[in-house]
Amino acid sequence: MNRKIRVLIVDDDHGHRITLKTLIQSWGHDTGLAEDGHQAVERVQEASWDAILMDVRMAEMDGIAALKEIKAYNPAIPILIMTAYSSVETAVTALKSGAYDYLMKPLDFDLLRMTLDRAVEHAGLKDENQKLRAGMGTPALDEIIGTSPAMKTLGEMLAMIAPSEATVLLNGESGTGKELVARLVHRKSPRNRKSMVVVNCAALTDTLLESELFGHERGAFTGADRRREGLFMQADGSTLFLDEIGETSPAMQAKLLRVIQEREFQRVGGEAMISVDVRIIAATHRDLAVEVAEGRFREDLYYRLNVVSLTIPALRRRDGDVPLLVHHFAGKYATKNRKVVKGITPEAMDRLIKYPWPGNVRELENTLERAVILMCGEYISERELPLTLMSSEEVLEAGPTPSTITGRPLSEIEKEAILATLKETGGNKSETARRLGINRKTLHLKIKNYGLS
Repeated sequence: MNRKIRVLIVDDDHGHRITLKTLIQSWGHDTGLAEDGHQAVERVQEASWDAILMDVRMAEMDGIAALKEIKAYNPAIPILIMTAYSSVETAVTALKSGAYDYLMKPLDFDLLRMTLDRAVEHAGLKDENQKLRAGMGTPALDEIIGTSPAMKTLGEMLAMIAPSEATVLLNGESGTGKELVARLVHRKSPRNRKSMVVVNCAALTDTLLESELFGHERGAFTGADRRREGLFMQADGSTLFLDEIGETSPAMQAKLLRVIQEREFQRVGGEAMISVDVRIIAATHRDLAVEVAEGRFREDLYYRLNVVSLTIPALRRRDGDVPLLVHHFAGKYATKNRKVVKGITPEAMDRLIKYPWPGNVRELENTLERAVILMCGEYISERELPLTLMSSEEVLEAGPTPSTITGRPLSEIEKEAILATLKETGGNKSETARRLGINRKTLHLKIKNYGLS
């Protein structure tokens, strides 16, 4: 094992603690010390550790009790139990309580080193396996699909930025793939041993966001029945992605500025300062320079975030990329829905290319998923595409203009569209379904629900 790891040594024997500290540091690793179980639990809640080496017999909270509390707080930490008392019963209890292994005093240092390395390697494999399972069914993070100049430039910038420690600000419209880019930056960085931590700042109130980011102490507010680790602590040694940071309040911006500057924070209801090593990637669909000029975003926080700025291009700016994305998503959802998609008709592809895609890649992906689900043959045609992809001439022929439908219930608009199309086709349900981009069975169901028979 040649990677530096962080080991917490827990033993009420001062001489033995110092001996183990000197030994483990001689192997090139970092160490921390705790005199008893209570201190061990506190140290685990205050910082991240790769492994814990803990004695069983201690005056203040024994090793088994501390083991159970630590495992309840963070089950991923491998804990090696050591004791001077040869007891099969103690060994079984320790292993049943979640200990990784059991070592006898006086310790065999070669065995200790081998066991410690194996424990950390095992924990790393578990974490990697979880990340692989979480990524199943999604495109590989290395995939930046597109050959347009805008995407080539983005790829070149990512290759330079990802290995650095620089704070990154991702700009772009909703649906352009800012989180995918953030994950790619993290994956290509030296911090990729741990999973990236994500928080959507727009989805939480100030109070909830503060607790989510910084954690809280027991009793900090109603319902806080135990100390909770925040996302900054979870991201220690990794990357924290602050999505939609432009939606945060001035008060939250001030708190974020401090932790980004100092790399330290306090839990809600706590007094101790907690240090973390976190890389920040932030994203927003707003123009933060404008937000700063109009007094809605802190100028000092903006400059802290804007160390490296990347703009994710809107899909309408990515000349030639739509066909590549169409084939990618068609294949993805064909596999997911157990369908065969041999291709896209020229008419359907023409509509997909000409449409401006205000919802960007996310809207295109949703459109292709819908098309694959609705298709009856082996080719995606115009019939499977939504009415929103019609040309301006077709929209005028269809009747209702935006001014006549704005603010009305969707069910009412859909009912009118079905009724008007039935009249145009002389009641031909197959042709009506084709024009509306749905299948005949769905049309029958809607006719029945709306009482249009």
